[in-house]
Amino acid sequence: MDLELRHLKVVWAIAEAGSLTRAATGLGLAQPALSAQLKRLERSLGGELFIRGPHGVRPTPLGELVLDRARVLVPAVTELQEEARRFSRESAARTGLPRFRLGGTHGPLLGGLVDRLATAHPQAPVTTYTSWSLVELAGLLVEGRIDYALGGVCGESQPPCQGRLVWREVATDPVFLMLREDHPLVDREEIPLGDMARENWVDVPGDGCFAECFAAACARVGFTPDSVYETDTAASIHLVQVGRAVGLCRATFPPTPGLVTRAIAGAPLLWRHVLGWYPGSPAAEAGAATLAQARAAHQDAVALSPSFTRWRRVHQRELGEP
Repeated sequence: MDLELRHLKVVWAIAEAGSLTRAATGLGLAQPALSAQLKRLERSLGGELFIRGPHGVRPTPLGELVLDRARVLVPAVTELQEEARRFSRESAARTGLPRFRLGGTHGPLLGGLVDRLATAHPQAPVTTYTSWSLVELAGLLVEGRIDYALGGVCGESQPPCQGRLVWREVATDPVFLMLREDHPLVDREEIPLGDMARENWVDVPGDGCFAECFAAACARVGFTPDSVYETDTAASIHLVQVGRAVGLCRATFPPTPGLVTRAIAGAPLLWRHVLGWYPGSPAAEAGAATLAQARAAHQDAVALSPSFTRWRRVHQRELGEP
């Protein structure tokens, strides 16, 4: 993992707050997610950056070295970002043409949004950047390197950089099971999580609290997952197709040969799709219109998923739909 500006900001925030809990609150992250980020960074740099104690954290000598650099680099780059944003605003005003630099986590909504924006604005440039990390995408918004971030958060969790970025909800969906088409339980439309207690699991990585929420949902029905593989979408599909694992996926996961998706009874896990932008950027003026396109892309994805369409039909009263 290469050291990036967002990593320096995290180290600085932890040092300033004096504890992971307070730093997580200031960054708009769940504390376990921040701890996981710090551990990955420490592994990359070859040693601990902070000593944990009963009264908080304090930097190690390696941590002090990183902080010394962060105190110089972060303000300098922040000033450069502000100048770049001013330049972008002035350039956009001169040309009068919109642009859409989209950042997104992997999934059908990003492709759908690209298609809709390119259709609605055929003369406007549309570019994409994908990442597993919504924290990274939020940092790119603040730095002015992308215009919009399309991602998701688990349950009632909040997206990162609250107070600095505008976040709007696109939709909230249940998390579904991804099963091999000959799995013994595929005849059920909704499967109790407890009935899957003996399975191995696979899902895609992320920096939010989904792993903890999944573990808690399993604990509530009386089991601990034996193993959870965390890997990319293609590898997840393969592991399910060969019967090595059961997948956890968004309800909008598109039809795939050899696989079916099924709801978890009671919808114990929810996924909130969100769209974010920086309030002082040129993109803010088109934020509401872009959000409408993202919501339309979500409806397109729902229509392509037979199992999700059936689930919504059964639960439309709970969803407040006519």
